[in-house]
Amino acid sequence: MALIDKSWKDELHKYITGIFQNQDHKILQINSLPDHTHILVGCKPIHSISEVVQKVKSESTKWINEKGFCKHKFAWQEGFGAFSYSKSHVNSVIKYIQNQETHHAKKPSWKRIHNSD
Repeated sequence: MALIDKSWKDELHKYITGIFQNQDHKILQINSLPDHTHILVGCKPIHSISEVVQKVKSESTKWINEKGFCKHKFAWQEGFGAFSYSKSHVNSVIKYIQNQETHHAKKPSWKRIHNSD
């Protein structure tokens, strides 16, 4: 399995930011874990979300594989999640994305109760 490594994560974020900017959209926050990426973006209504994500995934996949960052062929998983937020929640979403390592490191409460590990 090819995963996003910390050693090239920042380069990936810069590359993805450029893809969005070239489509006239604005990245507000981006962060990745080894197996997924969260992005908050201000999208202009010139492209559908599906078109934008398709372009980001295809161009970044090609770039990652050309750079040889992974010993296996890199590919994003199929599908994506997209959510809209009100302007009053933007700062909260930015903080969530910035801290996703901490958020995802927390075990669910049921696991903390039933497992000792």
